[in-house]
Amino acid sequence: MSRAEQPSRRTVLAAAMAAAVTAPMAVAGPAAAVAADTTPDRAVDNRAWTTHADWRGGTAQGVRPVAGPRPGVAIAAPVGTADYTDPHTGTTAAWEYATWTSPVHRLRVPSTEAIASWNAHTPAGTWLQVELKGTYSDGTDTPWYVMGRWAAGDQDIRRTSVDDQTDGKSSIWTDTFAIDDAATGLRLTSYRLRLTLYRKPGTRLTPTVWRLGAMGSDIPDRFTVPASAPGLARELDVPRYSQEIHKGQYPEYDNGGEAWCSPTSSQMIIEYWGGRLTPEQLAWVDPSYADPQICHAARFTYDHQYQGCGNWPFNAAYAGTFHGIQGVVTRLGSLTDLETLIAAGVPAITSQSFLATELTGAGYGTSGHLMTVIGFTADGDVIANDPASPSDEAVRRVYRRREFENIWLRTKRYDANGRVRSGTGGVCYLYFPVRPTPRQRRALAAVGVA
Repeated sequence: MSRAEQPSRRTVLAAAMAAAVTAPMAVAGPAAAVAADTTPDRAVDNRAWTTHADWRGGTAQGVRPVAGPRPGVAIAAPVGTADYTDPHTGTTAAWEYATWTSPVHRLRVPSTEAIASWNAHTPAGTWLQVELKGTYSDGTDTPWYVMGRWAAGDQDIRRTSVDDQTDGKSSIWTDTFAIDDAATGLRLTSYRLRLTLYRKPGTRLTPTVWRLGAMGSDIPDRFTVPASAPGLARELDVPRYSQEIHKGQYPEYDNGGEAWCSPTSSQMIIEYWGGRLTPEQLAWVDPSYADPQICHAARFTYDHQYQGCGNWPFNAAYAGTFHGIQGVVTRLGSLTDLETLIAAGVPAITSQSFLATELTGAGYGTSGHLMTVIGFTADGDVIANDPASPSDEAVRRVYRRREFENIWLRTKRYDANGRVRSGTGGVCYLYFPVRPTPRQRRALAAVGVA
């Protein structure tokens, strides 16, 4: 989320659920080879480390690069042992660890915000931590900020963001690095990412990280964004799932299904790309519940600090646990970007906030909601799988192009009480094959992702 919204992100989403009136409520290569869009006016910079050469670069302490069809980095010989007290269980345990630190990436777009994302395998008995350290435009450095402590499962540690991180110039708001006062002109100009891999002492277990990167951005504050011209009529065949049929189920995960817009959207696209859960993975779910995979997605995207399933990088990391799929968090600049992706067969998950009067046909207002864009009509309107629907059959919606574009891309908005709030500025999850087709690769590169 953008800086202005972050301090109350958990509260805002809870209030949004309670405020629904007219419909079910929805809440919220070598190291030098930079994977970045070259469009001069794009306000987003993406960099990811994914290749064997990437993992051989940087600074390695106790890790080794892993070759093969999905190159990565893994523990070779731990460099030490550290105690970790899980704040959500109170359990203290010793863990062997090793680290990999990226080279410095100089942002092509001096940024007010940055969001890290990663894809990894963490077998039982392992977990990982991602940190970011940057340099400001005034020449000073940030501290090492924790961007997430993550495991695919939830038996060893509780997956968590880390609150109360600030140096007086910037802060971490759940999953987002943000300059405290962008109006001063201060910007993040470069950063490094540090990856720490943990395992139970005396074992040969290891996490394997296949993708690590961050998106920096400097999105102008605006209530209204320029309109784009329609350019595509196509609809992708994406599975349809409703979060609303899971109301009351597993309330320990963000009060149940009415808050599960993010994992529900994630599961739709994961299954579009062929990701499937086994009966064994779903055995914990009450067999009387429909679409048990949605319950699974909620549990395994849940951020125990944020107390919700809407942590953006945790959703991308969840997608990356499925064979052949990778996920990133980014920002896009227009519906034209989405049309480019849809034309190549790549659906997208968008994050937006709006009043009921601002999105015709939605029937609700929300302070934070994720939905899946699957296509465009001949008139250029947006075809979305909206999980805030009363049934799976009702999930497909058509929303007016101009309305959708504005509520998704703006950074400022008014709430129901007339107060100024922030918007996401085009935040988007992109899930796509580990080996994209040439057309998919070109489309991703065109929107700044590779």
